Parts: sequence; structure tokens; C-alpha cells
Amino acid sequence: MATTENKKLLQDIFDEMARGNTRAMSEAMADDFRWVVPGNWSWSGIWGPKSVALDELLRPLMAQLADYRSDADLIIAEDDRVVVQARGYATTKRGDPYHQTYCYIFRVADGQLVEVVEHCDTALVERVLDAPVRTS
Repeated sequence: MATTENKKLLQDIFDEMARGNTRAMSEAMADDFRWVVPGNWSWSGIWGPKSVALDELLRPLMAQLADYRSDADLIIAEDDRVVVQARGYATTKRGDPYHQTYCYIFRVADGQLVEVVEHCDTALVERVLDAPVRTS
């Protein structure tokens, strides 16, 4: 897939997420997808394949939120990598605002997401969210 098509894939995903369709991301993931959260904190690690990323990371995260949408501010692509600078807008079910900033580095293969490395405001995550429980 060409750089332009990879960029369009992520633009389409974030257009949907801006409307609150969080399934747009998971629907674009390959079965061997992995979500990487760098660092040494409660959410860091490698979450994969897709079933693990969904069951142990994303679904527990979304279960804590009353609503969620994300807007891409910048999308840059080169070869199979697409970098997305984004802002997330949510409220936790406890009523805490969760307005997050992200830098995602996606890797795309054959029109599907195969990896993302997520950088975000870790202090905000630790302050308002419960850490995920790893079972695998």
C-alpha cells in the first residue's frame, strides 16, 4: 500500500473517531496487531495480538469512559509508517474530564493496522483511570 493510501486510512479512521465511532480503529486492525505503550508505568507494555489489545487494553479503557471522541490535528506518512498527533475528549464514568493528547506511530501493511506505539499524558492517565489488568 502506498504512503498516500496509508495516510488516507488513518485520516478515515480519525474522521470516524471524531464522530464518536471508536470501532473504526479496531475494525482496521490486523489479527496480529499489537499496541505498544512505552515506558515504565501502569499501562506500559505490549498488548497483542488484536484480541488481547481489545480484551485487556481497549475494552477496559472504554468501559471507564462515559463518552469518547478523538480529533487528529496532524497526520504525516512515510512508507508504512503514519504519525498522528491527536486530541481525545472524554469524561470518565466517575465524572472526571479526560482530555488527552496523543502522538501515535502506526505501522500499516496490506491496508490494515499492524502496530501502534502510543505516547500520551501519562500523569493524566494515572490520575483519572484505573490500570488495566493483564491476564496474558
